[in-house]
Amino acid sequence: MTLVNGITVIVGSIIGSGIFVSPTGVLLNTGSVNMSLIVWIISGLFSMVGAYCYAELGTMIKKSGADYAYIMETFGPFMAFIRLWIECMIVRPCSQAIVALTFSVYVLKPFFPDCQPPDDAARMLAVCCILVLTFINCWDVKWATAVQDVFTYAKLLALFVIIGTGAYFLFKGHTEHFTFENTKTEVTSLALSFYSGLFAYNGWNYLNFIIEELKDPVKNLPRAIAISCTLVTVVYVFTNVSFYTMLSPEEVLGSEAVAVTYADRVFGMFAWTIPVFVALSTFGAVNGILLTSSRLFYAGACEGQMPEILTMIQIQRLTPTPAVLIMALLSMLYLTSSDIFALINYVGFATWLSIGAAVLCLPWLRWKQPNLPRPIKVNIFFPIFYLLATVFVVVVPMIASPKETGYGCLMILSSIPVYFIFIAWRNKPKWFNHTMGGFTQSLQKLMMVVRPKQK
Repeated sequence: MTLVNGITVIVGSIIGSGIFVSPTGVLLNTGSVNMSLIVWIISGLFSMVGAYCYAELGTMIKKSGADYAYIMETFGPFMAFIRLWIECMIVRPCSQAIVALTFSVYVLKPFFPDCQPPDDAARMLAVCCILVLTFINCWDVKWATAVQDVFTYAKLLALFVIIGTGAYFLFKGHTEHFTFENTKTEVTSLALSFYSGLFAYNGWNYLNFIIEELKDPVKNLPRAIAISCTLVTVVYVFTNVSFYTMLSPEEVLGSEAVAVTYADRVFGMFAWTIPVFVALSTFGAVNGILLTSSRLFYAGACEGQMPEILTMIQIQRLTPTPAVLIMALLSMLYLTSSDIFALINYVGFATWLSIGAAVLCLPWLRWKQPNLPRPIKVNIFFPIFYLLATVFVVVVPMIASPKETGYGCLMILSSIPVYFIFIAWRNKPKWFNHTMGGFTQSLQKLMMVVRPKQK
């Protein structure tokens, strides 16, 4: 992979549904347009600092699995399992539920121009979206990758059209909404605004998963991080600026589909094009999460930290059917809630807690193993700053949003008994092993799956 390939991996991983759903959440918790733009800029810089810390970890610990491997190497299998559990049970399925809900809202919004789409209809359409893509991913990997390639261009086209028209209206003098009026000063509100902002930047660490395939990673990894994070930050900020050239803060807060409201105001009879492109974009994003997350389940199972059934592939279609199905089921479980911003709080809390643990590996290894080869050595200020900021975005919202963070804590703590019963406990009784083996065999017969041959 060249430098350009690395940049496209990061940019393609970050830009998804977040920019179409997060503007409302950021504005809701900041209160003013100018403060929301500052949050978008700081979120981009925060992500860049985290990615820069990952550059040292990635060139020092050259194992596949990115932060899962870093935590395994630094803190051992128990902490690594908690990281895997958070990603597999909370972050990935919850993110997929958010994107599927965004897809359904943008599809339904043109049919409900004067009100919000019904919650039940939005959730049912989100379920249909997940089920269709589950079938595609179980049937043929080539179909899944084709869907990903085609729908990636839709989101970029939609963003460039919005930015282009926004630049035109900005040049025409539509700047009346860019003020600090009604800015919220509560620390808890500002912390929650970063959950929405940072959700849109999720994916900056994905290049570390494939660092072994990057040419000259010592030189190209930090370059790819700097270029791609800067590019995404610029695109996100200018997209938000475009929204506020034509929409008032009240209109943004009253809309579940900001891009649709903007298109209605700007494009007239061609307003239908933007929700179509956004729907295509989010449909592709759901497919991308499903495609990559099922492989994460598979990788965890191969390490012995997930059920054996998740290592298996369908004998005719050669797809990781069990992993795809469990990912889809977990995602639909999160769809019992139609509150996108509550789901974003779940993801934000779990994501930044686990990524903070990965960044903690950097100063810990500087102290414990100072002689490890470090082709890239970042200034110690960056991981310390990132960890302090992580404490802020994790701890403060626990006060402002105790229900969502409480559920998140319970789900994370549920990993402890699972680890000790199913992984750490080696001398299990025969009846237990027999029962688990019989259950695995029953699932094998049902789905017609086997473990692939090892080369």
